[in-house]
Amino acid sequence: MATLSVQIAGLTLRNPVMTASGTFGYGLEFEDFVPMSKLGGIIVKGTTLLPREGNDYPRMAETASGMLNCVGLQNKGVHYFAEHIYPQLCDMDTNVIVNVSGSSPDNYAECAAVIDTLDHIPAIELNISCPNVKDGGMAFGVSCQGAASVVRAVRRKYSKTLIVKLSPNVTDITAIARAVEDEGADAVSLINTLMGMSIDIERRCPRLSIGTGGLSGPAIKPVAVRMVHQVAHAVKIPVIGLGGIMTAADAIEFLMAGATAIQVGTANFIDPAVTGKIVDGLNQWLDNHKLADIHEIIGII
Repeated sequence: MATLSVQIAGLTLRNPVMTASGTFGYGLEFEDFVPMSKLGGIIVKGTTLLPREGNDYPRMAETASGMLNCVGLQNKGVHYFAEHIYPQLCDMDTNVIVNVSGSSPDNYAECAAVIDTLDHIPAIELNISCPNVKDGGMAFGVSCQGAASVVRAVRRKYSKTLIVKLSPNVTDITAIARAVEDEGADAVSLINTLMGMSIDIERRCPRLSIGTGGLSGPAIKPVAVRMVHQVAHAVKIPVIGLGGIMTAADAIEFLMAGATAIQVGTANFIDPAVTGKIVDGLNQWLDNHKLADIHEIIGII
């Protein structure tokens, strides 16, 4: 078997396969399908400072080679997470990373500060695709200034590994990546969902309650691979790739494009054991090609 271990800043992953936030719950829901010890890490669902109800239903819709969602970050808040969910995650034999969302830089930072006190959470992932309530609802992640403001505020209050999840709904994703790197991000993950819309022509209305939502799944993979390749050549920090990964072959594309690790999202809804199969597939592919270490293919394109 090849060596699969990789490093994301100060974080050691036994292999490059992680799960994407919002598609794997808190990991507890998937323990009957895949051993957590088999994965490099899991990223739990989006967590905010205060509880959120999320958007009205319907908030998911199937599309050709993908799905739209507008769940709206439904969660019970970071204090509930720390008191009730975290104790159940402490003994998980993998890296447990919390995805953090907010409505202002200070809001993000306060949430991150709570998670910083939790010994068994070695990293957070900032979701900067959230709307900036002080800027007319424009997402923080679509401007260098907005993205930098969140990372700057969080970096002051958060001492562990800081991953920033980048939005693809921008003109130049490399500029955003460099902006968050300059403010102290330890790694970037990309891509978040693409904005999309689907219409029910019989009911003559959008299929999602708020009209638009985030597109994920195989349909977005070519865009994601391209953006990972661009960002990997634009920054010095590690890149984590995601967007439409369904198989080990998909994961290898991202690794060759420059990703140090990958996240599996929508595929978890189709096959809850898929992450373990991707780990096995990576091992098999490397063995078949007589490669001893995953680093022999990372960034070769």
